[in-house]
Amino acid sequence: MLRVSEHEAQLTENNIVKEELHLLVSQNLVYKLIGSVLVKQDLEEAKGTVGKRLENINGEIKQYETQMKEMEKRSERHREVLAGLQHEYQKSQGKVPVKV
Repeated sequence: MLRVSEHEAQLTENNIVKEELHLLVSQNLVYKLIGSVLVKQDLEEAKGTVGKRLENINGEIKQYETQMKEMEKRSERHREVLAGLQHEYQKSQGKVPVKV
């Protein structure tokens, strides 16, 4: 699983490729690197592949952002519970802090 920064790097790279592909006309040749071999690829197929890759990367980034927001909410709930427990402990010890 890639980290968000790696996804963002892929997003940037693929956006650059997309821009470059849109500068081409149908007579231009496009090659795809497969292993150590360059294979001729149809321009529209290349544009479609890059577009789909961008959709996937954006989807994964949104998924991570959603997970991060959920974790932040859980963390805040845990902080609140911990603060309540600390308050109860201090109260039981007769050391309730005075709020100003």
